[in-house]
Amino acid sequence: MNSKDQIEALRKELNEYNYQYYILDSPTISDFEFDQKLKELEKLEEENPEFKSENSPTQRVGGDVVKGFETVKHRYPMLSLSNTYNREEVADFIERIQKVIEEPVEFICELKYDGAAIGISYKNGKYHQAVTRGDGTQGDDISTNVRTINTVPLELRGQGYPDDFEIRGEIFMTLQGFSELNESRVAEGLEPFANPRNSASGSLKMQDSSVVATRPLDTYLYYVLTGDNRFKSHYESIQKAAEWGFKVPSEKDGLLKRAKNIDEIFEFINYWDENRHQLPFEIDGIVIKVNNYEQQEALGFTSKFPRWAISYKFKAERVSTILEKVTYQVGRTGAITPVANLKPVLLAGTTVKRASLYNQDQIEKLGLYEKDEVFVEKGGEIIPKVVGVDYTKRHETAKPIVYATHCPECNTPLIRREGEALHYCPNEVSCPPQQKGKLEHFISRKAMDIEGLGSETIDLLYRSELVSDYSDLYRLTQDQILGLERFAEKSAENAILGIEKSKEIPFERVLYALGIRYVGETVAKKLAKHFKNIDAIASADFDTLIAVDEIGEVIARSVIEFFGQPQNLERIEKLKSAGLSFTLVEEEGGSDSLAGLSIVISGVFERHSRDELKALIEKHGGKNVGSISKKTSYVLAGEGLGPSKRKKAEELEIPILTESEFEKMITP
Repeated sequence: MNSKDQIEALRKELNEYNYQYYILDSPTISDFEFDQKLKELEKLEEENPEFKSENSPTQRVGGDVVKGFETVKHRYPMLSLSNTYNREEVADFIERIQKVIEEPVEFICELKYDGAAIGISYKNGKYHQAVTRGDGTQGDDISTNVRTINTVPLELRGQGYPDDFEIRGEIFMTLQGFSELNESRVAEGLEPFANPRNSASGSLKMQDSSVVATRPLDTYLYYVLTGDNRFKSHYESIQKAAEWGFKVPSEKDGLLKRAKNIDEIFEFINYWDENRHQLPFEIDGIVIKVNNYEQQEALGFTSKFPRWAISYKFKAERVSTILEKVTYQVGRTGAITPVANLKPVLLAGTTVKRASLYNQDQIEKLGLYEKDEVFVEKGGEIIPKVVGVDYTKRHETAKPIVYATHCPECNTPLIRREGEALHYCPNEVSCPPQQKGKLEHFISRKAMDIEGLGSETIDLLYRSELVSDYSDLYRLTQDQILGLERFAEKSAENAILGIEKSKEIPFERVLYALGIRYVGETVAKKLAKHFKNIDAIASADFDTLIAVDEIGEVIARSVIEFFGQPQNLERIEKLKSAGLSFTLVEEEGGSDSLAGLSIVISGVFERHSRDELKALIEKHGGKNVGSISKKTSYVLAGEGLGPSKRKKAEELEIPILTESEFEKMITP
């Protein structure tokens, strides 16, 4: 046997041993025998460097040093899940689904692992890339570090996997491993880590992969994204992923359950709420998903969450501590958020010093007094919250908390609009946190995406009085930035190049970047597509605005208020002069052939994926809708149109289009 064949045979043998040990938990050789074979492979690879491979079992030990992590755009958005905390909210979720899906729905219940979300792609059966969640649109390429985790296969088993696909899941640190890691850190005189979740996330962002390889990281992978319609259900995809060699949750090990109703869902929830501490890793709830992929398609997504999945969060840990004082934060829109400053207390593995109080109504509801002993929970939130007061420990001389009447930053009297919960500082022009917040929003990834600038730079520019609003960014010079602390010639040059490159950002993102209250990414796209340019939006009256799809009264009033302020119009004129885009550039090949039409897509198609069809509908002016109603214009049907959908379309006399008929509609 020649060297190449020896190397390939050893790799195959070691991959099989890894699978048996880490995935099946059923080792077939001793650790000593495994190490001897691994050393034999390392020696052969050293002697024959032309046959080295980054996906060899020898690369599990790491060794590469990563200088920063490249940002990668996700092929499919990596969305979060909306949270529920009780049976009633789960019942509401099911009820919303049944209003759209008028046929039996099967659910999949899975554990909500408390770790770091990851997306791993494979090409031709080999490990290719691993990317963090990031902001959901793009994340960091941590492929070198994830390669060191033994439960992540470097080469797939079996047959039938796509040439190019992604699988998502969670990377976490085992509880025993976390405990042992902290013991070793204390022995070395180092601070122990706070909790397994932060330790896992921090480990994955380390620059030395050989250190990552020593960390007790593990995975469960459970969401397969193939880009085609090969699977009919989530459960089917998980079963197939197991055949390909992935560590997946299963019904056999009790980590997954198929359920037909809320009672069966809560059997799973209640079991793990009581028994979660027996697991070798941390979980903080249960994920509930619609199993059938066609039903998932029909339900669709909001701008932040899938409508076909939620997470049920277990009851949070609660502690009591002393309320030292209440302070107030000012957001970029002027919204005032009261914050409880607390005597430090340990909560769910982290030291808590501050907690949210939300608004004046919440403070009054709690009946807060100075120096009260309060109850604090995390309750599924990143920021802890005050949930109650121990009235028995209140001092007789204590005084009630009096809500702020003036902005803590600029001393402007606060206002509270009718029907709203929050107070606002109306001083948009010169209130420092508002100005800096608007600048930070303007340069953010989803807005102008100005590379070379960050929140610290914005703070420096603002304090140096080089920038007071976002239009000033386009008057900056390299010499001005070079004069700031921590800026060298190259970083100053990069900042100017980033500002210049942002002039290529399309109109809908520029509109979002302006920071109009209630105008998020989706609303900005709707307004840009309808009005085509900024001047048309600025001159639109209330009735014209609410006539736009998904624009309600609150958004309409906010838009009118924004363009009614002279300083905003002045800034927009400066941005126009700087060369930013304030006119919609129509997509090449687009048309209005489907304008005003609402189309439901169902079934499997020969020449297009569903995502491609959705893009074509929008490109030609139509609207994608998830369910059939009286307002539906057409049902675009492929093979496997459900009988209930066909029946409903026929009852409502809605035309059913074939793929060919649809193509003719959009062909000039």
